[in-house]
Amino acid sequence: MINCPSSIADVDFFRDAALVADPYPMLARMRAESPVLREPTQGVLVVTGYDEVLAVVGDHESFSSCNTVTGPFPGFPVSLEGRGGPAVSELIDRHRTELPFSDQLPSFDPPTHTAHRSLLARLITPKRLKENEEFVWRLADQVLAPYVAGGGGEFIADVGNPVALLVIADLLGVPEEDRAELTAVLTGEVSLGSTAGAQMDHAPLTYLYDRFSDYIADRRAAPRADVMSEMAAARFPDGSIPQVIDVVRVAANLFSAGQETTVRLLSSAMKLLAEDADLQDRLRREPELISNFIEEALRFESPIRGDFRLARADTTIGGVDIPAGATVMVHYGAANRDPRQFENPDTFDVNRPNSRRHIAFGRGIHSCLGAPLARTEARILLQRLLARSREISIDEAHHGEVDGRRFDYVPTYILRGLTELHLTVVGA
Repeated sequence: MINCPSSIADVDFFRDAALVADPYPMLARMRAESPVLREPTQGVLVVTGYDEVLAVVGDHESFSSCNTVTGPFPGFPVSLEGRGGPAVSELIDRHRTELPFSDQLPSFDPPTHTAHRSLLARLITPKRLKENEEFVWRLADQVLAPYVAGGGGEFIADVGNPVALLVIADLLGVPEEDRAELTAVLTGEVSLGSTAGAQMDHAPLTYLYDRFSDYIADRRAAPRADVMSEMAAARFPDGSIPQVIDVVRVAANLFSAGQETTVRLLSSAMKLLAEDADLQDRLRREPELISNFIEEALRFESPIRGDFRLARADTTIGGVDIPAGATVMVHYGAANRDPRQFENPDTFDVNRPNSRRHIAFGRGIHSCLGAPLARTEARILLQRLLARSREISIDEAHHGEVDGRRFDYVPTYILRGLTELHLTVVGA
């Protein structure tokens, strides 16, 4: 049993194992003290209040996203302490490319972010989403048939990962003959180093860059009537032609981030469902409730705990002064359990009337464009699994009995999700 630290002063916010297993009691204490609170180990201002998170993510002029993934580690390349706002803002623009993952869309600020996000928006159109949904229905039956027939198994490896990867592969128009290899590599089934022609110093992103660079270059040279050709022909809003790597980075980011988020959503939702037989029966009788169940699952266990911002200017959030150069963490998981916004926030309620007000997909200019895709995958997969089964339960051989459950979570302060989920499924 991992005990929660007794006070905020005792917390190593980014390394404490107790905050991986169950972060919510400590986050509630922090929010009660102040919805914008400086944690003691790295000096990061952690924003745990719903309104306060919205204020930060809605103000891209005062807050840069350059450190959205890295946060306090490894820190900014030059010292920002004690400098005025204009100097800090200039230093951010001058040195931001020295940060890890600085070539990724979530770390961009306007106007670069606006231009590159437009490329992604060209891909996730209502027409493409409808075509993709038809694929999801077929894929769900294909993946679930052996899973149910076998009495269940490890859900993330057998169902969550392959479904999430193949759905995005279909959305992006990855050729069908390449999808098996892509899935095998990105799920770790095949060693990255053993894949022909792949140099895997930077693991999955390097692999994705290589594959999509080939696709985009090929389609620009010889366009076809396929989605990949549409992607290759995309233009920035001013009509200019993106470099191949610009298109590749957008596609790779959708692949990696979208897959990770969706798998965490699916596994958290399935854990909640497998622990509640009455709720399963109700959703079988009333499948129209599945959509709200998914929204409440997103609120209750947000797949992305939070991300980071770097203050460009002196500002005030929630009555707390934030100096230019300060590192800020916007904590979506905490905000989604703010009692000022959600009544009895630590109770899972499938009938919660305002579940959809959660901010699990972020808000503002960096809100997740793939959110409709994740919702569709979860809705279809749950609906088909419930229809194919009469009982879904936690496998006690792996996770223990009801009063002594054992679950392992991804050991990171960015994501919230299980590493494994073993289920027992009785077919209908």
